[in-house]
Formats: sequence, C-alpha cells, structure tokens
Amino acid sequence: MQKITPYLWFDGQAEQAADHYVSIFKDARVVDVARMGPDGPAITVTFEIGGQRFVALNGGPQFTFTEAVSLYVSCADQDEVDELWERLSEGGEKGRCGWLKDRYGVSWQVIPDALGELMSDPDPRKAARVGEAMMTMSKIDIQALRDAYDRTE
Repeated sequence: MQKITPYLWFDGQAEQAADHYVSIFKDARVVDVARMGPDGPAITVTFEIGGQRFVALNGGPQFTFTEAVSLYVSCADQDEVDELWERLSEGGEKGRCGWLKDRYGVSWQVIPDALGELMSDPDPRKAARVGEAMMTMSKIDIQALRDAYDRTE
C-alpha cells in the first residue's frame, strides 16, 4: 500500500470527477465508492491512475482547488501530450507552460519527458533556449523545443 495518497476535496462532484479521470487514462480504475446509505450520494471515491491511488471527497463548498497544488503527468511523446491536454482541459482552462485546470478546478501539468531531458543539457545556452521556447507555449510542443535546442546562435 502506498504511504501517501492525494485526497481531493470536491463540492459534490467526486464521483463524476473520478469517473472522468478514469475515462482519460489508460491504466486507471475506480477502486471503491463509499456512499451515505445504500442508494445515497458518494462520500468518497477511491480511484487509481497508473498505480497511484487518489481519494475524491464530497466535502462541500468550503474549500476549492488552487494552482498551489497540481498533478504532474509525465508524457512519453507528443501524441500523449496532445490527447491528455485536450481531454483534461475540456470544460476547463488551458494555461501556460503545460499547465491547465480541468472542469473541476484541479490543476494539471501535462509535460513531455523530453522537456526535462532538453533543459538539463550541460550546455546552459541550449537549456536556456529550451526554457525560453517553453515560456511561449500553452500546450508543450516537443518539436518546437527540439528546434530551439538545435538552433545555433
């Protein structure tokens, strides 16, 4: 069992949110739904994405999500970035530098593995060009990052 489980506070949409997330990610499932009575509303929904457990709570309107906490998604390639970017941002807000808010207000970072690889290059000029290119993007474009990396000054 994992030691730390993210616990997400929703205002009545915990089950819908969990179902939405499970429909987006390939290796995802709802594990358990705890209800108020046999036919009552969900209190908590436990779900997994890629083996990571989350609990969604119907806690009420007292608290909302902020960008101070986000879920970081490592993507292998541009196809994965494109798909997750579109599906997670549907009904939400697309931000800058790979950040978005989904329809429930949860912040996500949809980031290709290539970004970290290119930005950690030992040549600080190459890494800086990649960082500058990223700062102009909403959804991360791997080819544009590579073009910035390969550009000669």
